[in-house]
Amino acid sequence: MNRIICILLSVLLMSTGSFAQDKMAKAPKQKSEKAQADAPKEEKQTKLKKDGTPDMRYAENKKKADKPAGPLKKDGTPDMRHKANKEAAAAEKKK
Repeated sequence: MNRIICILLSVLLMSTGSFAQDKMAKAPKQKSEKAQADAPKEEKQTKLKKDGTPDMRYAENKKKADKPAGPLKKDGTPDMRHKANKEAAAAEKKK
């Protein structure tokens, strides 16, 4: 009985190890040199976080951030009771 339990336990451990994901499968694909050359170049490089989003600690990124056209609510979202915010939302919806 003890041998059967040991055998089943070892088979179970070996089978779960075979299902592990390959690290190379998760690696992002790199663009070819031709694709990088065709990509539009920005006039000024922005500082990015590791996940690729702009780092808002830098002034250059704060200037590029979208700002609402009108007044804000206490939580920082645009107050849609004002005409300027309604027009900005409609213009962005058309894009």
